[in-house]
Amino acid sequence: MNLNNIHNFYFVGIGGVGMSAIARYFASNGKNVAGYDKSPSQITLDLENLGVEIHFEDALKNIPTSFLKKEKTIIVYTPAIPKNHIELKYFLDNNFTVLKRSEILGKITETTFCLAVSGTHGKTTTSAILGHLMGEVNATSFLGGIAENYNSNLIVGEDKVSVVEADEFDRSFLKLSPNIACVTSMDADHLDIYGDSEALEESFVEFTNKVSDTLIIAKGLPLDGLTYAVNEDADYRAFNLKIERGKYIFDLQTPSSEIRNIEFHLPGQHNVMNALAAIAMADVFGISLKNIKQSLYTFKGVKRRFSYKIKTENFVLIDDYAHHPTEISAVESAVREMYSNERVLVVFQPHLFSRTKDFIDDFASELSKFDEVLLLDIYAAREEPIEGVNSKWLLNKLTQKNKKLTQKNNLVKDIKNSSVKVVVMLGAGDIGVTINEVVDELLSTNEYEV
Repeated sequence: MNLNNIHNFYFVGIGGVGMSAIARYFASNGKNVAGYDKSPSQITLDLENLGVEIHFEDALKNIPTSFLKKEKTIIVYTPAIPKNHIELKYFLDNNFTVLKRSEILGKITETTFCLAVSGTHGKTTTSAILGHLMGEVNATSFLGGIAENYNSNLIVGEDKVSVVEADEFDRSFLKLSPNIACVTSMDADHLDIYGDSEALEESFVEFTNKVSDTLIIAKGLPLDGLTYAVNEDADYRAFNLKIERGKYIFDLQTPSSEIRNIEFHLPGQHNVMNALAAIAMADVFGISLKNIKQSLYTFKGVKRRFSYKIKTENFVLIDDYAHHPTEISAVESAVREMYSNERVLVVFQPHLFSRTKDFIDDFASELSKFDEVLLLDIYAAREEPIEGVNSKWLLNKLTQKNKKLTQKNNLVKDIKNSSVKVVVMLGAGDIGVTINEVVDELLSTNEYEV
């Protein structure tokens, strides 16, 4: 399949962060792009401003006529779309060329030198850092989040070098052809897809077997490759870490050299690990350590990854995508590191009934590390409810006294009723939209003025 010969690309679920990056890529290359999504968002608005036609009702009448010519059109969909979706079913029943997001990404990047970032945690931040470091070779980077430096989930470059997130969900990363790859972590997740952690690990092994040049792994993973670690012996080692004026400063040892006083602005040692993975990949590719150090200093982060929404002397509100116990642990460690003398309130929206059920005790353990907890209802996403699996069940497992169930329309009142100065809002569902409403309401009062 030669994508250059295809003019029309229609996306079912175009508002997803991974889907929209590919849609943006085709639009920026002069292709005719349109699509459906469940509801409007900033992502869909940004695409519409690029000339992409988007509708929000699942109906055949809304599909632009030009996209009904099957020989000139490729349909791209996300596995999050339900099987009874009218438009997707029409395309499948009428023998259109229909590809998953992972398949079209594999087609785009198979003729490039591909740097792939995999792992159950840290993919988005690591790939955003790596895309930033690879700017000097004009790499095109497909990201799973909005990079602050570019206000986009796509870094537009040339078609010789690509940076991609290698997503383990639905075994998507097996569609890629990576030259250099990293694995940041292999914690159990997506058990609704894999069934058990052993099957997940087997999938990672299958992915790493596809790497043609160099594999880079977080130290301790059961894989063979160049290793990276913080304050441990590894091929790429960060040491002498210190925090000055809200940023990390550390030294770096590589297999062949050493560089001092790297400055990095993202909080939390998990982000230093993400930076190490990106540094190792860029170094193996051939980017000079001097240029890596300069670029790392200017990296601003990714939206919804420890993003400050309010930051004053008297009140801090942090937004993060964390939706797995390991990610919650990383956020809690980072916020304690930055605000060691403050009590911290967490607002958490569980994501998926199956994930809540599979990791209920781990969620309870990590959330209990915070001083106060507000729990929202479970965000169902693609799932039907599971009997007995709800936020009340999780709440009852928390060990601290300051905990309660809440609703979105009560969040501001609940936050104001607390005496804490540091609040973190976590989750992969629509809490990412809710937090903006919370911020607007809090800032409407002088007590939270920035």
